[in-house]
Amino acid sequence: MDNRPIGIFDSGIGGTSVWREIEKLLPNEDTIYLADSKNAPYGERSKAEILQLSIKNIEFLLARDCKLIVVACNTATTNAISYVREHYSIPFIGTEPAIKPAALRSKSKTVGVLATKGTLSSELFFTTSQNHAGGINKIVQVGTGLVPLIEAGKVHAPETKELLQKYLEPMLAEGMDYLVLGCTHYPYLIPVLKEMIPAHVEILDSGAAIAKQTMAILKENNLSAPPVKKGSHLFYTNANPDILASFLTDVEAQYKTAYLDF
Repeated sequence: MDNRPIGIFDSGIGGTSVWREIEKLLPNEDTIYLADSKNAPYGERSKAEILQLSIKNIEFLLARDCKLIVVACNTATTNAISYVREHYSIPFIGTEPAIKPAALRSKSKTVGVLATKGTLSSELFFTTSQNHAGGINKIVQVGTGLVPLIEAGKVHAPETKELLQKYLEPMLAEGMDYLVLGCTHYPYLIPVLKEMIPAHVEILDSGAAIAKQTMAILKENNLSAPPVKKGSHLFYTNANPDILASFLTDVEAQYKTAYLDF
């Protein structure tokens, strides 16, 4: 049994969609969440910048005695996960677009992928797509502008809907039956997306799979917290904490501003 917290970080509030799945599956675990909103979006940054920011996030969480770290950011995973696994001794859980399940389930053999530039241009995304979706028509779209709008709390704003309409039209025109969300911010757009796409098009994100992998790695490494305790949760951000809290109004937690030298 290990009472130390699980650490989770993202380039902002998006990774809270992953945190929700982890908390649902592992309610006995303490968590510390770090939102690096000041530097969002990561998807427009270079690989060197993404790696540097990821390391700073990790060091912040390690200083708070985290036993495992979830990289709740597709862009940070695709650009930094190999390096950090080689240079740190604790387990890391990464985040990747759900290309494989979409490819396996698609009847039309046409899948849409909405993600950041940093994810879509990464070697890891290319390899995963080649290995698991080689015979699938993949319509990939960089979701430019979506993360800043979500970070500003403008999920239902007209400008958000206009961007989504522009990004979805080519995918729908080619007959996609699965839409893969390749950014942890994007699950907050699902209610809006469902208003804009036909009912037969299924939306996939990675949150539940990440939670299951987190549980498996905790058990494998004897890091699980006692099952009888109730987890406590601490959220840090280096931007306005009110924005982060607004996405978690149903969550009992503490919110703190992280004064990071980023």
